Amino acid sequence: MPTYLTPGVYVEEIPAQSKPIEGVGTSICAFVGLAPGGPVNKPMRLSNWTQFAKLYSDPANPDNGPFMPGAYLAHSVYGFFQNGGGVCWIVRVGSDDGAPARQAALPAAGDKSLEAFRAVARDGVEGDVTLDLIEEPAAEGKEGDEALPTYKLTVSSGAEREEYDGLSLKKGKNYIVTKVNAASKLIQLEETGASLPEAMRAPAAGKYQLTLPAAQAGEVTPKEFEGDVAKRQGMGGLAAVDEVTMVCMPDIQTLAANGDGDVAIRDLQGKMLAHCEMMGDRMAILDAPSNLIPQEILEWRMNTAGYDSKFATLYWPWLEVMNPLTNRPMLVPPSGHVAGVWCRTDSTRGVHKAPANEVVLGVNGLGFQITHLEQGELNRTGINCIRAFPGRGIRIWGARTLSSDPEWRYVNVRRLFNYISESIIEGTQWSVFEPNDQRLWTQLRISISNFLTRTWREGALFGATPEQAFFVKCDSETNPPDVIEAGQVVCEVGISPVKPAEFVIFRISQFTAGAAEVS
Repeated sequence: MPTYLTPGVYVEEIPAQSKPIEGVGTSICAFVGLAPGGPVNKPMRLSNWTQFAKLYSDPANPDNGPFMPGAYLAHSVYGFFQNGGGVCWIVRVGSDDGAPARQAALPAAGDKSLEAFRAVARDGVEGDVTLDLIEEPAAEGKEGDEALPTYKLTVSSGAEREEYDGLSLKKGKNYIVTKVNAASKLIQLEETGASLPEAMRAPAAGKYQLTLPAAQAGEVTPKEFEGDVAKRQGMGGLAAVDEVTMVCMPDIQTLAANGDGDVAIRDLQGKMLAHCEMMGDRMAILDAPSNLIPQEILEWRMNTAGYDSKFATLYWPWLEVMNPLTNRPMLVPPSGHVAGVWCRTDSTRGVHKAPANEVVLGVNGLGFQITHLEQGELNRTGINCIRAFPGRGIRIWGARTLSSDPEWRYVNVRRLFNYISESIIEGTQWSVFEPNDQRLWTQLRISISNFLTRTWREGALFGATPEQAFFVKCDSETNPPDVIEAGQVVCEVGISPVKPAEFVIFRISQFTAGAAEVS
């Protein structure tokens, strides 16, 4: 309470009775997978394909970009942005234990597809190491060997900085490899282009950053995908990212080709479900195994995998896209494209709209053309099919979760509850440690009711009036003396979500004209 002692005019700011609740984001996807470059086991927030391509490109083969043989992460992220995705988190998996040192290829100036030298970080060097190689201007009046180009190399790592002038490509004390390796405490140069013609051995000037070499798709283990929450590695690193609402791991499908088999895939997908169930604010988009026919995918879903979770969905079949490494068609898991469609539906219609009957962009075909009759049993068991319709493109034709509970059958219902609960949690943080009395109860009722009224007006809740769509109860009945003494305030909220019109039925019959007029 302010104290007034001196006569005068005072202004007091009175807090509003209603504290508005702002809706949280619903279109943030997290990808865990393989990339040829970029930081390892460090979640990175990206908002477009250009950022992803720049950060995760292959340093040894820049023309390949972020695409990697045998991996699906780049294809999934590209499909995510192509279908309307906005913001995503990327976790590049790999092992730091016994991993090779950070390195960078110095391409030949005459042909950047060829490697002239390679810079490798020395043991004990941590953090980012950057090279800046420039060609020094030629001195006038020199002929023969003296006219050979010389270079200046700057090596930086944090506060450490090394400079080497007059580096030559001619064997001797100023030879670039000899001089740098004898003095540098940060890097060691390797002459990887010794077999190249002498005219091609000159390195291209430019800036290079040392990165961990890409792990081959066949070398990554399930443990590296799972990661560790304490060490913020792999999927475990996503536990510290609160804004994620979707989780995709397309590259776990590579484990089947590695000899780990379907068991390793199901084990990791089960851990994805456990992660989403524990966090309570995100959903897992699972990929079914490739090259299965409808009977086989049904058997896998019901008897082999047997998933039952309201925080997970399963999509099938795989999608056909162009592989930029080979310029030939290839099949990729659908999770990344589906996540992009979810984001597009959220932005155009709202999170309450089922992300189905939506066109999948950037897809040339399907791994299997399913029929109307074949989809019936798959849909009943929670397998969301992607189908091709003549003249209507390739569309997602299912919106069910993997839950056996009819209350959580539809994806949009689960995501709507996630949206409302997270919005209320973040929008009522001001109430913690407030006096637990009728004024607090009234403020909570008003704030939540106003938020749900806006949600109802957007079409997310079923009912002709707000009273039919939701209720908010926070009074002496929900907060008796024993609850107040325990330091708790209980507010009961009930909502009536809209359900998708999954089956549209028209009943058509014959009638005799004029028969209805006969009394």
